[in-house]
Amino acid sequence: MARYRGKYEAAKNVAGRRRRSKLRRGVTGTAIAAAAMTALTASQAPSMDLGAQDGPGKERADEVPDEGTPGDDSYHTELPPLESPAPPRTSPNGPGAGSDSGIPATVLAAYKKAERTLAGTDRSCGLRWELLAAIGKVESGQARGGAVDKEGTTLKPILGPVLNGAGFAHIGDTDGGRFDGDGKYDRAVGPMQFIPSTWSRWGADGNADGTRDPNNIHDAALAAGKYLCAGGKELTSKADLDRAVLSYNHSEDYLRTVLAWYEFYRKGTHKVPDGAGPLPTSPGAGGADDKPGKGKGGSEGGAHKPGKGDGGKGDGDDGDDDQSPSPAPSKPAALKPVSTPKLSAGTGKDFAKQLQVRVVDKGGKAVKGVKVKYEIIGETDASFEGGATVTSKSDGVATAPVLNAGDETGQFTVKASVVGHDVGSASFIATVNPRADKLTHTAGSVEAAPDGQFAEQVEVTAAYKGEAVPDVPMAATLLDEDGKKVKKGPHFKDALGKPVRTLSDLKSGREGLLGLLSKEGVLKLPTIYTDDVTGTFILRITTPDGPTLDIELTVK
Repeated sequence: MARYRGKYEAAKNVAGRRRRSKLRRGVTGTAIAAAAMTALTASQAPSMDLGAQDGPGKERADEVPDEGTPGDDSYHTELPPLESPAPPRTSPNGPGAGSDSGIPATVLAAYKKAERTLAGTDRSCGLRWELLAAIGKVESGQARGGAVDKEGTTLKPILGPVLNGAGFAHIGDTDGGRFDGDGKYDRAVGPMQFIPSTWSRWGADGNADGTRDPNNIHDAALAAGKYLCAGGKELTSKADLDRAVLSYNHSEDYLRTVLAWYEFYRKGTHKVPDGAGPLPTSPGAGGADDKPGKGKGGSEGGAHKPGKGDGGKGDGDDGDDDQSPSPAPSKPAALKPVSTPKLSAGTGKDFAKQLQVRVVDKGGKAVKGVKVKYEIIGETDASFEGGATVTSKSDGVATAPVLNAGDETGQFTVKASVVGHDVGSASFIATVNPRADKLTHTAGSVEAAPDGQFAEQVEVTAAYKGEAVPDVPMAATLLDEDGKKVKKGPHFKDALGKPVRTLSDLKSGREGLLGLLSKEGVLKLPTIYTDDVTGTFILRITTPDGPTLDIELTVK
């Protein structure tokens, strides 16, 4: 059957604006367009039942206020076609390019990676990547049809309308023009259209390059996922799914549009080459009418890359074509460690500091834009969050992703090397220590007379999830009753018999070690002596990645 194009108009709550959108499958006229809309929403799966609507833009008590949302109420209103999302067999730009179910390769990979990153973490909420794809489609036409570089950063800025109160919200500048190139008002930025003030809270490093950039689809997709999951929402619940989408843009029309694309993508998608994705024809960021270099809302803000705007400071260019030759980039010649060569963490914990190296050329100057790979060597289940290859910044520093210690104790090596260049490597020694979640005083006297000693040696048991744990690093310190260090009072003795009040490098015992003198998970402290000072004191036991135990001692 021949296909015709009809139109529907979606009412908007912004100064009476009206947008037009295409519907396929033989619809003509306003009445039939309304019927097509009904047919589309009625075709949703049971879990996607849209339910009663409150009307365009009507506030609901359980939603976040508009000023807390990523977007700016500007979005593309096209609905997906009613036919199957199967791609066409041939296309001039690759299989399925230009079809509505095609998603640019890098953009698609970013959505799926964001889902994997959040899954299984304490931020997991049942997020599906298709929801990110639906929002990305509505917000920016999948990053202007996939116009991104190999790292996932948009080739030109994607900016929403100027939020000067003329038809949109009124939000004064919050980023000094750093992201949106506007030093007077804010604008939504990037493929997922984050307002700068919202990005400052929710921005994420999705590609583990040490930078949170709203113009990078990996960063923006992960940030959007975290934002949608916020507040304990569970997106397998219809109510929470609605809440999540409405928190992005508080409009019932927006909710219907996003959920329509969400269901469409769940029925099937396919990968198309970057830059070959279809562009929305309705007004909005990243659409066919949003040419790079032209802003929205009466501003030419798109002519400035984020970081260099009116009143903003940065190192971005101004969007003009500069035909002057660029200087030849420096070549990496060596890696210089920035972090300490040794680090430690308890089982299951993240190492407190991220590893860093600096890439330099033969003259010792920093080299920007070099790929550095961090490789874990040895028997361990430690892992980097989100991959282990990063890019050096303008200061030459390449910061490794967060390193999780895993559950296996012992030492391993992390080696940093430059991808594609034989310039040597830098190595770090990482130690994973057993970790306790509870310390208990299990034996030993807590009262003594002056100028004597505590009759029984103090014993402390380290446990993790109810089980005694050997080899847990601990330290013991004797303090006054206010927790302050003292020069008089209870003390240990060193090998020369001199008083000491701090013992480090202690460990909970391992059963069978040194015959019968050691018990599983038990630290048996040396004898504690007293002098002529009486009163109440504290014996404080600490662990590097776990609890602290204070034991009250009395000398009288």
